Amino acid sequence: MRKLIAIIAGLYAALVLAASPALADITVDVNQAAVQPLPIAITAFGGQQVGAQISQVVSADLERSGLFRPLDPATFREQPDVAVTPSFDSWKSISAQALLVGSVSSGADGRLSVDFRLWDVYAGDQLVGTRLTATPDSWRTIAHQIADAVYEKLTGEKGYFDTRVVFVAESGPKTHRVTRLAIMDQDGANPSYLTDGSAMVFAPRFSTKRQEITYMVLRPTGASIYLKNLDTGREEVLGRFPTMTMTMAPRFSPDDSKVAFAAEKDGAVNIYVMDLTNHAKLQRLTDSLAIDTSPSFSPDGGQIVFNSDRGGSPQLYVMSASGGAAHRVSFGSGRYNAPVWSPDGKLIAFVKQEGQLFSIGVMSPDGSGERILTTSYFADEPVWAPNGRVIMFERKLADGASRLWTVDLTGHIQKDANYPYSGSDPAWSPLLH
Repeated sequence: MRKLIAIIAGLYAALVLAASPALADITVDVNQAAVQPLPIAITAFGGQQVGAQISQVVSADLERSGLFRPLDPATFREQPDVAVTPSFDSWKSISAQALLVGSVSSGADGRLSVDFRLWDVYAGDQLVGTRLTATPDSWRTIAHQIADAVYEKLTGEKGYFDTRVVFVAESGPKTHRVTRLAIMDQDGANPSYLTDGSAMVFAPRFSTKRQEITYMVLRPTGASIYLKNLDTGREEVLGRFPTMTMTMAPRFSPDDSKVAFAAEKDGAVNIYVMDLTNHAKLQRLTDSLAIDTSPSFSPDGGQIVFNSDRGGSPQLYVMSASGGAAHRVSFGSGRYNAPVWSPDGKLIAFVKQEGQLFSIGVMSPDGSGERILTTSYFADEPVWAPNGRVIMFERKLADGASRLWTVDLTGHIQKDANYPYSGSDPAWSPLLH
């Protein structure tokens, strides 16, 4: 199981009472109790007005992770210069274990240059010292990249802040629901639409390596699979299925050479794979009268987990990525759906329904170690952050409104995803940098 290993050069003061502090690592086990957030002082970056905005976004990113506790700037006793070693005693006095300082300047070409330094307050060591550059309208990107750098240095894991989420935005009454493909930063900023709402869209899925998505469009003439490059805007139809009703959108293989999806044909729902180098090449992986849906590749590309009711109720099964015999991996009470393999291959996230309640949970690929992370009136469509630490999902409220939420692997850190309207079917991008 993943462990979060933090602070290589200090960040130990709260645990040490002796006159001469001793160095100690902080280890967080995601299987056990709630994480104790790390106190960090994040000063307003000097030089330009946008510096304060950058600091606020960095602070919000780290706080939302649940692993950091940004300290109140009103308690700061100095405003350090990024080029000068801080007076560490003044930061120890407010119990800061880490200190982030920075400065913003503009070059002759108008681009922003942001220098930042991350300090271990008790060891007096500089942990990170970097300069980032970007256009003025990309200052939020710089902020997310700084948050990623801090997160990675202090936890030993890659960050996930410089990412985007594609989802289905819903509006209108239930009798005339309008769905549009939408995209936003992972913190809910910069939302925009990718489709116009003239057709029903659902289940977008991100490439594992590129800023590309697949998604489904359903029209009276049938279903279509689209592939869209978010950087260039280029879009193509991977396939049209006038005689098939798609039940789940494609998921990319780890090498992005294939997509797996479920389709209904002649009353049966089976798993298919399409080769992206040859759109006409379609391979059926399952062949049963059961409902086989929601395929998800393992990170090594060798296996697929999927949902099937072949045993009498919806359960999770694993088979070779080339098809063949499948073995059941879910054995708890309830109905299991929407499996998705974690980026590191160690876990499978899923939806579990018991009675009138829905849960988001995780288990090992062999079915052992099942853990429920969160339970609510309705939950669906879990998707992993690229570092495998956080899961985003759809949570439906009692009034029927759908919202996007996140939960971390401890289950203790649950957050609204900051999109204030109805949204479903989230898909999390790989890192942008």
